[in-house]
Amino acid sequence: MTASFPRAEVVIDLEALRHNVTLLAERAPGADLMAVVKADAYGHGALPVARAAIEAGATWLGTCSLSEALDLRHGGVTTRLLSWLDVPTADFAAGIEADVDLAASSVDELRRIADAAGQVGKQARVHLKIDTGLSRNGCPPAEWPALVEAAAAEPRVDVVAIWSHLACADEPGHPSVDAQAKRFSEAYDIARAAGLEPMRHIANSAAVLTRPDLHFDLVRTGIAMYGLNPVPQQENLRPVMSFRSTVALTKRLPAGESVSYGHTWTAERDTTLALVPVGYGDGVPRSLSGRMDVWLGGRRRPVAGRVCMDQLMVDCGADAPAVGEEVVLFGAGEAGAPTAREWADKLGTIDYEIVTSMYRPRVRRRYLGGPA
Repeated sequence: MTASFPRAEVVIDLEALRHNVTLLAERAPGADLMAVVKADAYGHGALPVARAAIEAGATWLGTCSLSEALDLRHGGVTTRLLSWLDVPTADFAAGIEADVDLAASSVDELRRIADAAGQVGKQARVHLKIDTGLSRNGCPPAEWPALVEAAAAEPRVDVVAIWSHLACADEPGHPSVDAQAKRFSEAYDIARAAGLEPMRHIANSAAVLTRPDLHFDLVRTGIAMYGLNPVPQQENLRPVMSFRSTVALTKRLPAGESVSYGHTWTAERDTTLALVPVGYGDGVPRSLSGRMDVWLGGRRRPVAGRVCMDQLMVDCGADAPAVGEEVVLFGAGEAGAPTAREWADKLGTIDYEIVTSMYRPRVRRRYLGGPA
């Protein structure tokens, strides 16, 4: 009897995630490790991922928004937690009450955090962010002395750290990495001169793997934790997410007949088509039409014709897969199955975008190696 598989699911291997966290912690033995779980843990599920990362040795968690951080607190997570980017109307008081560390990139933002701390009668833990060259969030170097002086004089905040983010750490040897490191060192000296004694963190996943001189007190592991390698050299990382569906129907198609919208694909021979009930409504990019394979029946098979909103067709040749048979759209790549990196390369994007976009209403999420 053929096993039954759902219409669409992402399978999250928490044991693979634990392996990756352990590997990354071993690469930065003198630093604490922050597991970055923003954007619902890059589409993997923030709460299960956070728990598994902590089990594997993560001592900090990182989110983008305060609401993400508070969701973790409401889920029972008590580990140190940094939230670093929000709108001006964010309820910093709720974050301070929940023991969430907050980031400040300007004197105005620092004052709003301090005012919130005053409202709740509790000192806010703050990480001051210096823009060292990414030119996104972060305090411009010209304004940095004013920020650290204001922070040093503000009794309602405890300056835990200064931090920054690297632009090109995934390109080892890129001159910007050393340039940013130099600016970060200068910013640290200014903070110390103002009377602060902060910890430092600047290393992302790529820098964890390639720049031990930038590990400092804390490293922030994002994409590598999910088993997707951000650097050119081979690393023993295990992809955590796979995307699967099932065969809903098969049919024989005579030579000369065409498939799907626009009739962009025509059978050159009699063949068997397998209908898979996932499409761009479930995270399969329409732009992969005509250039993607799936793993079905122990081998790669091409998708025939355009990807539709709810379905796609697979050319199976002389084979006749069973209705209900599993289809892997991307996974860890064992035995040659497609991967998220393969999708990204074909689309001219990065694998971060592929996995993060898999959080969709019709796609079920299933966990291995931990609680569902």
